[in-house]
Amino acid sequence: MIKVDHLTRIFGNFTAVDDISFEIKKGEIVSFLGHNGAGKTTILKMLTGFLEPSGGSIFIDGLNMETRRSAIQKRIGYLPENCPLYTEMTVIGYLEYTASLHKIPESQRSAVIQKAITRTELTQKATQQISILSRGYRQRVGVAQAILHSPKIIILDEPTNGLDPGQIFQMRSLVRELALNATVIISTHILQEVQAVCDRAIIIQNGKKYLDARLADLRRADRLLVAIDAEPGQAKQVFDAVESVASFESLDAENNCFRYSLAVDGNDNAVNAAPAVAKAVIEKGFRLFSLSQETRDLETIFGEISAQEGRPAK
Repeated sequence: MIKVDHLTRIFGNFTAVDDISFEIKKGEIVSFLGHNGAGKTTILKMLTGFLEPSGGSIFIDGLNMETRRSAIQKRIGYLPENCPLYTEMTVIGYLEYTASLHKIPESQRSAVIQKAITRTELTQKATQQISILSRGYRQRVGVAQAILHSPKIIILDEPTNGLDPGQIFQMRSLVRELALNATVIISTHILQEVQAVCDRAIIIQNGKKYLDARLADLRRADRLLVAIDAEPGQAKQVFDAVESVASFESLDAENNCFRYSLAVDGNDNAVNAAPAVAKAVIEKGFRLFSLSQETRDLETIFGEISAQEGRPAK
């Protein structure tokens, strides 16, 4: 559905997006995750054709963005981070205008608009002027215009921005519903939103792709945390005796208790390797203080990014 190769965007002396490649399949819910200013919005603007890349290529639904931009944009529904709305118009009036821009036949507009209003729960606000709506309701209007023409690809930049907890829950349900018939891309810096609705996360750090992984794979335990009374030289003899342990890393030590992180071979997992590790520790005559799975989730990864950038983790 979407293929991006070596995408780059430079503003003067500043490289906002630096040689990023990825593919997104039909029906996936993918998040671009990163701190504010990481380059997420710049990537989305290039994916939607509003910003020309400095280098690289974008293919969407088999079409080249460089030569078929108009055709690609017809396939996309886009909610910008700060959705521009004509605030002097009513919700229905604005959606009617949007429908005309999408060239939806007049005979179909009423049904299409009603469906978008219902899906975004705007029925009670449909005849009100946008200027008097709260930020959360304006966000819903933005989503309504993005899905009005039943696009194949829906791109939402900070879709829960300004929503209260109840509205956030509704937005999550809507995103899951949209993914039944479309590919959905969400840009956010809120970990909870990614974990609640996304299949996959692409983490952007300083314009570069830091990680691209399915959330299910991130949750899968492939490492063990073990605490024993063997210092690193002795611990090597213990862990070398376990066939499924590929490598180990010394973490810290206190009161003759040494903590290690063990990488398990790709053909095994931490759960299956744990008994063999415990057995090896005991057979070598050492004491086993603790043994548990180590998993990398989004919070852990963001903590690593924050540490690298010298900022507090959120």
